[in-house]
Amino acid sequence: MQKKILVAVFSASGVTKRVGEAIARVSGGDFFEIEPIRSYSAADLDWMNQNSRSSVEMKDPTARPEIAKQVEDMDAYDTIIIGFPIWWGVAPRIIETFLDSYDFSNKTIIPFCTSGGSGVGNSDTELHKHVNNDVTWKKGVQINRPDEAQIQTWLNDVL
Repeated sequence: MQKKILVAVFSASGVTKRVGEAIARVSGGDFFEIEPIRSYSAADLDWMNQNSRSSVEMKDPTARPEIAKQVEDMDAYDTIIIGFPIWWGVAPRIIETFLDSYDFSNKTIIPFCTSGGSGVGNSDTELHKHVNNDVTWKKGVQINRPDEAQIQTWLNDVL
């Protein structure tokens, strides 16, 4: 039986969304955008401003920005490919909200990130703390462009 794949992404600028849509196309998976109830403005994303919304969230390990909608039937999926931009060397707090919202028992989680400067860093291992131990994790990778050939090569390794 073929695995059912969900590609779930949070994208503040649209880059991660475009990559996630390409991953969904190449993998044959369903696409889900992790959207905050309150969208991030340019001022919210100003990482140079210590008081910007994103800076405040990332300084607070308990911050859990609310998500606007939920995956309708998470139980239907075997594999979750989760994508996010790198913020302060890790995934944005909204990814932790997403991971805290579902039971991922007996599923495979495959993270990917986009980044303008840093790589995967500690992002994939930090995410392990937010799900139960019955999860199979694949190593995180950075993919900055919706390059379907690169995506196919990566998927051949992880699926």
